[in-house]
Amino acid sequence: VQLQASGGGLVQAGGSLRLSCVASGRSFSITTMGWFRQAPGKERELVSSINWNGYITDYADSVKGRFTISRDNAKNTVYLQMNSLKPEDTAVYYCAAKYHGLPYEYWGQGTLVTVSS
Repeated sequence: VQLQASGGGLVQAGGSLRLSCVASGRSFSITTMGWFRQAPGKERELVSSINWNGYITDYADSVKGRFTISRDNAKNTVYLQMNSLKPEDTAVYYCAAKYHGLPYEYWGQGTLVTVSS
């Protein structure tokens, strides 16, 4: 699975962005997809994940109620809708994929999100 993330940019606090991650490969529809982020000087953290059919999602406490993950298996794409953005959401965001029972092993190149106060 190869992943290409896009959609980052500069936005003011309170604004919105939607990240997209397009996957290549025949097995996308059976992968769990995740969005991670890494801020300067901090460790990478899992922001959100979605299982293969979209029925099971999970969010970090810091983004619950503000971010929504979704996927379109017909388009091999996973999305992260980010609303009510805060300066502390500033980070490089990565999409990642894994198969059930295995760790995340496929990573996109990252897209920078900068939220100004």
